[in-house]
Amino acid sequence: MRTALIVGNWKMNKTASEAAAFVRAVAQRLPVSSSVEYVVAPPFTALESVRAALGPSSPIQLGAQNLFWEDHGAYTGEVSAPMLKDLGCRYVILGHSERRTLFGERNDGIHKKVRAALKHGLKPILCVGESLAQRESGTTDTVLMQQLQIDSFARIASVAASIGV
Repeated sequence: MRTALIVGNWKMNKTASEAAAFVRAVAQRLPVSSSVEYVVAPPFTALESVRAALGPSSPIQLGAQNLFWEDHGAYTGEVSAPMLKDLGCRYVILGHSERRTLFGERNDGIHKKVRAALKHGLKPILCVGESLAQRESGTTDTVLMQQLQIDSFARIASVAASIGV
């Protein structure tokens, strides 16, 4: 039986102290189940406080909302996979429609991010999808195929399998 993955992406909501209080309240109400894995993805500024609030035995895993593909360097405002791992993140959300639309993220950059996540043992949650205009124009399949670039992701999947992610 497959394990269901339930992810809460908090977007740009909650301060660090609000996030800690919120996740403590959520954790008390979640049913424990071996068939469900829970993940919360608070803003970067709240990752440490949420990790501390969850503690080491929580059934809720920590995820990040994004990462940059380089491990370090002069990339003001970016966060790397090693930084996320050090904070206790196990998952990272990549390719979200808002990142594509508002920040101009493209498929090639998202592929680099997926590779960086896998390289550091983070489990990427890849978002794919079309806009309403693309759906109405009948180009959904083309858009999804471009986002997935099947040959690229087949190579990435084989790397992920070889490192156990």
